[in-house]
Amino acid sequence: MRYAKLGNSGLSVSKICLGAMSFGTPDRGPHAWTMREEDSRVIIKNALDAGINFFDTANIYSAGSSEEILGRALDDFAPRDEVVIATKLNGAMRKDVNAAGLSRKAVMTEIDHSLRRLGTDYVDLYQIHRFDRRTPVEETMEALHDVVKAGKVRYIGASSMYAWQFSKMQYTAELHGWTKFISMQNHYNLLHREEEREMLPLCGDQGIGVIPWSPLARGRLTRPWDTVSARSETDEFGQSLYHDGDKVIVERVAEVALRHGVTAAQVALAWVLAKPGITSPIVGVTKPHHLTDAVASLDVTLSLEDMASLEQDYTPRAIAGFQ
Repeated sequence: MRYAKLGNSGLSVSKICLGAMSFGTPDRGPHAWTMREEDSRVIIKNALDAGINFFDTANIYSAGSSEEILGRALDDFAPRDEVVIATKLNGAMRKDVNAAGLSRKAVMTEIDHSLRRLGTDYVDLYQIHRFDRRTPVEETMEALHDVVKAGKVRYIGASSMYAWQFSKMQYTAELHGWTKFISMQNHYNLLHREEEREMLPLCGDQGIGVIPWSPLARGRLTRPWDTVSARSETDEFGQSLYHDGDKVIVERVAEVALRHGVTAAQVALAWVLAKPGITSPIVGVTKPHHLTDAVASLDVTLSLEDMASLEQDYTPRAIAGFQ
């Protein structure tokens, strides 16, 4: 495993982050494809054995059961100080009017609930799960600063939003002397490269670590276009992200993989890792070979010809994943 600093911070994370959206009790959330605890623990243990120290979840994943499963496994398998736990807030966890968003009430409430489910005294990286248009930026940034100063959070990060929104939040924090974001978790892969316009250059200029979600495009980059999975058949959000015009890019990935004698997943991840400013792609794993491919991608070197082949058929499209 290889490690890198997350942006300009002193926090070292593995170059592969294990995403925990796949872990959860199916009847506690909208995703029937999530893995039950006994199977999830095997994946988490294998990730630790591979040298992965960076784990990402969210309060809304399977209504909190993802955090519970991840927390119990890490407590059993690794010293707390040797792992980096990231979680997120914004989505509704209850039906009351203050159950979602980034208000001070939400931040203070949800960090305590996440800590309880994770079974830890602190979260290493606390991320806002999208921008909240209904709450003043000043209120959110001060609340996040306060949970850092309370010792409940070590660093803060953000997720998919417009670059101007991210800039506004960072500027607000700097203006008041509050804690600033060290990372951006955005939607970036061979099928969705709109982040190259503004967000990635902004992060590069400001020393923000980039930890892309869905680097394999919900698995679309890893298999023939017409192949389906249990997740693809039931993941309504994922179905809205990509379209049939992406088929040619998937075919290019397969061609490059064949030329190198590796898997399509390794090529797709190697492409993300080769892009400037990328720190650690977040990889969802439901089968052992998914983890094997993710780790092996670190040793795949793509030539300029490979990169050009993979990128040449991309066409601009509408932003996807901000909501």
